[in-house]
Amino acid sequence: MTDRKLALAAWESLFRAQHEVFHDMLADFEGTDLTQAEYDVMLTVTRSPEMTTRLRDITANMLISQPSVSRLVDRMVTRGLVSKCADPEDGRGALISATESGARAFRSIALVHGRSIAARMSALDDDELRTLRTLTDKLRRS
Repeated sequence: MTDRKLALAAWESLFRAQHEVFHDMLADFEGTDLTQAEYDVMLTVTRSPEMTTRLRDITANMLISQPSVSRLVDRMVTRGLVSKCADPEDGRGALISATESGARAFRSIALVHGRSIAARMSALDDDELRTLRTLTDKLRRS
């Protein structure tokens, strides 16, 4: 049986570490063409085949509500970062595609952000990083 006090202490430590790292990473987006939330959308879109994905797949990868994701994507359409059209396989859904401008903005930030993440995570060695990934994957599956 799991020790409740230890579980709470571990959760608090994980939460605080995530919060502090996330806060530090916000600096990567200062003075750029994308906000952190827009970057998260573009990450899902650009990793998808032909840089197109369903809106519900973006929502599944975000830490905000579906209506908030929809509004964010609509603002990104207005800014010319992505395009949006009806999903022919799901009448209620939408397909989101990166525009050339959006993909270019994403790539320019991804280099800086990737280096920043690697630098922050360098506090852990490769074995610790593998263990961290294994543990966080396990938590996400439970």
